[in-house]
Amino acid sequence: MKPGDRYVKIVEWSEEDGCFIGSSPELFYGGCHGEDPVAVFEELCQVVEETVELYRQDGKPLPPPFSGRDFVNAMQRIA
Repeated sequence: MKPGDRYVKIVEWSEEDGCFIGSSPELFYGGCHGEDPVAVFEELCQVVEETVELYRQDGKPLPPPFSGRDFVNAMQRIA
């Protein structure tokens, strides 16, 4: 398992942008975009791994990853 595998990855359609947007809420929002949701997810996975590596290179602690349950609870508080 790669370090980035622990982080939530979301691909959603953006009416405003007219394309799919990929984000990882613990690490960043709006990290990548495109017309094909599968391609956006693949790119998102790469961006997450690169972000994790940048945290390590900068000596910054990684944000704690949400568990599936934590993520759902956090989204319910927002909604």
